[in-house]
Amino acid sequence: MSIQIREHTPGRDVDDFIAAGHEVYRFDPAWVPPLDFEIKQRLSPKHNPFFNHADVALFTAWKDGRVVGRCSASVDREYLRVWKDATGFFGFFDTIDDQNVANALLETAEKWLRDRGMKRVMGPFSLYPNEEVGVLIEGFEYPPVIMMAHSRPYQQRLAEAAGYEKEKDLFCWRYTDRLEFPKRTLKAWEQIKALPEVKLRSVDMSRFDEEIKTIMEIYNDAWEGKWGYVPALPDEIEKMGKDLKLIVDPDIAFMADVNGKSMGMCIMLPNMNEAIRDLEGKLLPFGWAKAAFRLKVKHPRSSRLMLLGIRRELRSNVKRYGGLSAAMYVEVAKRGISKGYRWGELSWTREDDAPINLGIRSMGAELYKKYRVYRKAL
Repeated sequence: MSIQIREHTPGRDVDDFIAAGHEVYRFDPAWVPPLDFEIKQRLSPKHNPFFNHADVALFTAWKDGRVVGRCSASVDREYLRVWKDATGFFGFFDTIDDQNVANALLETAEKWLRDRGMKRVMGPFSLYPNEEVGVLIEGFEYPPVIMMAHSRPYQQRLAEAAGYEKEKDLFCWRYTDRLEFPKRTLKAWEQIKALPEVKLRSVDMSRFDEEIKTIMEIYNDAWEGKWGYVPALPDEIEKMGKDLKLIVDPDIAFMADVNGKSMGMCIMLPNMNEAIRDLEGKLLPFGWAKAAFRLKVKHPRSSRLMLLGIRRELRSNVKRYGGLSAAMYVEVAKRGISKGYRWGELSWTREDDAPINLGIRSMGAELYKKYRVYRKAL
């Protein structure tokens, strides 16, 4: 039976695109169905400011009358402005274990990108590097945490058989409430806490819109020039603020103020996936109540350390503030443990960022998942 590829219009015709994910992962015990409502908003030009600087195409594959896979293609003009490398993205790469299905989807995405002048494709990104990234290549038995992707074990093989080469591996680290800090790290935390000009304070939810702008300002400053970096733009920051305000726990999200100015940030989020795992992507009729109770009353027992950054101007003062990064790791771990969180994921770090990875490992974290980003010349 031949394979049929259908194109779907973002913001309008996305139900089958969403259904493809449910079909591919139907019998995967580790998969956490994302909320259909959230995916629809992400794929909507009306609701997702990413579309203000990007073009997106959505494709599904059909075989024997049923949907058997999906893939997106996107051209991010902001990424191209920064990197000037004529690279487009593929994403939402979810298929059954069928090389012909994978090839048909990827070839369709590649043609769409070539028609728009792209010379290279990289991914998967859903829809760009500031969202879910990579094909999971290790750690399939663990459910994905909030804002992280999941894959079937065979998807690595399908991508590589389609001519895709490794671009970079990304690491995910796991901490537990049994974590024991090295004496050197604890000393750094104590020294930073003793500095009179330094204050590690919880995110102020009463002025969260202002806080999220500062957080992303620090992000743009700390990540600029690093692999995959795309700056967070004002409209995206506004949207992010609205989304995160619903789930942030200020007890585990804090700023590092120095002389009254926020110079660093550490944002750990409750793992919302723990709260929605059995909802099958549906908030109605009672899913919303279950999710709200589990998130705000019972609160999850797992979390994700999503962002930790320090402004460059402060990092240059190694003599006085060189221990700030380690101190922030200790601080967020202590806060999480005292709040009842039992484990957390720190994600993601680049495989070639040796000093960061060494520091994380030295503090007792376990490397428990790996994702791979691929590239292919067009």
